[in-house]
Amino acid sequence: MKPVNPRILTINGGSSSIKFAVFEAGDPLRRILEGGVERIGLPEATFVVKGLNQMDNFSRLVTAPDHTVAVCILMDWIEERSRLDALTAVGHRVVHGGPKYSRPQRITAEMVEELRQLSPFDPEHMPEEILLTEAFHRRFPDLPQVACFDTDFHHDLPRVARLLPIPRRYEAQGVRRYGFHGLSYAFLMRELARLGGMEAAQDRVILAHLGNGASLAAVRDGKSIDTSMSFTPTAGVPMSTRSGDLDPGLVWYLARTEGFDAKRFNEMVNFQSGLLGVSETSSDMHDLLDHETQDVRAAEAVALFCYQIKKWIGAFAAALSGLDTLVFAGGIGEKAPVVRARICEGLGFLGIELEEKRNAANEGVISIDSSRVMVRVIHTDEELMIAETVCDTLGFGSKE
Repeated sequence: MKPVNPRILTINGGSSSIKFAVFEAGDPLRRILEGGVERIGLPEATFVVKGLNQMDNFSRLVTAPDHTVAVCILMDWIEERSRLDALTAVGHRVVHGGPKYSRPQRITAEMVEELRQLSPFDPEHMPEEILLTEAFHRRFPDLPQVACFDTDFHHDLPRVARLLPIPRRYEAQGVRRYGFHGLSYAFLMRELARLGGMEAAQDRVILAHLGNGASLAAVRDGKSIDTSMSFTPTAGVPMSTRSGDLDPGLVWYLARTEGFDAKRFNEMVNFQSGLLGVSETSSDMHDLLDHETQDVRAAEAVALFCYQIKKWIGAFAAALSGLDTLVFAGGIGEKAPVVRARICEGLGFLGIELEEKRNAANEGVISIDSSRVMVRVIHTDEELMIAETVCDTLGFGSKE
């Protein structure tokens, strides 16, 4: 029996945060509230909620040394506000599904155990995501939960893009290019079809999701044909604290010269590199832009980020045999006009020409009218994609 007014709780667990939102099913889905527990594991963690009802709006300091405590804070608040009876299901963003899981499905005890076996694929995210599903099941055992895999969008990459140039035996163990940010990319492609028509969505498209995590995807005929992230989300372009692609010989060099083991190297490339590593001051792009005229390290971090994004755009234009649409999304992609301008500078030979005023105003289309490539800025919404996926998976749909 379909619930009368389904309400979906979406959970997006990161390495230091738990973001959530509540949607009421309808045509379209309606976001009732959103929030999150931020700075998990750090002093002065915060619990923030923003809702349609003013009594739901608050921001307070909490003690959240780990995800176990953080999710308890969220679940306690749900019970205190008597929201449990109103919830129909929970949707979780799961970063990695490995070779077996890609399509969204209801979470079972068997799936949780198999995901636990996949934890070595992404040790920075998977353990916390499994913990979140188990915590909700213990507290709310009758509430169905759905896993929405971030690798889904790239599941059918062409074989030449999936293969990694290492001994073939590792492919049998599931070692391949997976790609991530799939929920964001699926949303962006749907929005592109809505804004530009189905023809635009079937053309040669490069999607640039640029935030704390950053990646690009090359899309043709609506399908991903390549993406910058690989076996893990550490690969590709430099990010806030992730290195992106590196010479693998660096592992052996640091092992010999500084005694690095695998754990220490992993810590470096995931939490000490990228914008933070180069600038030595901040992982936040806006902070770096504010200080680049006074601090050469900040300027070089920004320049490296823009340069590497530019290179991937050129590479993907080659893979696509041309380019029709370039889409910027994510916190940096949507809100940093100067970064977009620097990335696109010099790409006129590909047909990319920005209109300065449109770009400065963060308009939806930021290319000049005569540009061969349409350059768009689209606000992405992973939480909405999770909620819609949950509705479809459980059979009550968002459209009544």
